[in-house]
This record gives sequence, C-alpha cells and structure tokens, in this order.
Amino acid sequence: MRLIAENLGGERGGEAVFSGIDFALEECQALIVTGPNGSGKSTLLRVIAGLLPVAQGSVRIEGTMKIEDGDEAFPSVASACHYLGHQNAMKPALSVAENLRFWRDFNGDGQLGVEEALETVGLGGIGHLPFGYLSTGQRRRAAIAKLLVSHRPLWLLDEPTAG
Repeated sequence: MRLIAENLGGERGGEAVFSGIDFALEECQALIVTGPNGSGKSTLLRVIAGLLPVAQGSVRIEGTMKIEDGDEAFPSVASACHYLGHQNAMKPALSVAENLRFWRDFNGDGQLGVEEALETVGLGGIGHLPFGYLSTGQRRRAAIAKLLVSHRPLWLLDEPTAG
C-alpha cells in the first residue's frame, strides 16, 4: 500500500496555504512535516485526512495493505486514516477504558487490547479513571493508545508530542 500526493494544494478561508506538494510513502514509512506556525502543516494533514477539501492536485492510496489473512483495500484515503489533531477526541466524563473501547468498536479492532495499549503508552492501571481527571500529558498518551486499539493503517499525527 502506498500513500501518494501529487501537486497537492490546500486552502484555508479561501486563501492558498500550500501548493505543489508531492510525496509517496510505502507501508511502514513516515513523513515528518516541519515549519513555523501558520505554514500549513495542520492544513496539510487535514487535507490528507479528508477533513478539508483538496484545492489542487490529488492524494490517493494505491494497492492494498498486507494483513495476516490476506490483503485489505480501503475505498478512500479518509477511510484508512487515523487523524490525531490538537484535540484528543475523548469524552471527559467517560473512563479512559470506555473511551478506548468506543474507538475500538467504531473503527474496528486494532493491534492491541485496551489494557495492553494503555501499558504500551505508560498508562497501565488507570483505565478506570475518567479521562477528564488526567493530566495533559496523560490525555495525549491515552489518545495515542486510541491508535493502537483501532484499525487504521495510516496515522496522521499533528504535534503528537505536545503535552
């Protein structure tokens, strides 16, 4: 499976933020986007995720993802994406485990179970706590655990180490 962008452009508020972006990523590859505030990094991720329209060019997936029982195809880039933005997309009143189970059920089983994912991100033993009780750093790590319990092969992480 490959993620391909060709001559990709994005806008915010009718103004071009970036244009002419080209890249091709194979499975298990990463692209790190750096730049000053306001340079379009978040907009680029949102365009790839299908949360904002493509202003020019294209972004697509070619091929299928190899899984244990065969191959899996995704009908669109958006259907293959986990987008972790500045907000963590977790309900403060629900426990950490309840939030993770929701995302697992919504997106499909991932690589790890809830407790194993929490252990992996250094939050073992706190799944019973309301998400709203966690520190900023713990909230971010719980949001990253969401990626481990849900099935999506393409991870778009906007400032994943913030907090």
